[in-house]
Amino acid sequence: MLRTPVSERRLDILEWLKDPAAHFPPQRHGDPVEDGVTAAAVAAKLGVPRSVAETHLGLLTAIGLLRTKRIRLRTYYRRDEVRIAEVARMFEKGW
Repeated sequence: MLRTPVSERRLDILEWLKDPAAHFPPQRHGDPVEDGVTAAAVAAKLGVPRSVAETHLGLLTAIGLLRTKRIRLRTYYRRDEVRIAEVARMFEKGW
């Protein structure tokens, strides 16, 4: 799933979310480290429409690599470090 032609973008998102305070500007609501970042912030960083960012974030969430949190009307995304470590171990063992 992460190896499709647009996987570079998803891998970039995962990398940026390792240290969201360093890669994203301050948000009106929510702490980037504790709560995550919005799809709008990811879209701005990628230079794509929000709907494209939401597609990438949705896929990463669906496979369990990201967690979501609702604050007011927005969804915030952050890494699920436990799940990412599990997936990494599966690939190391040859799936």
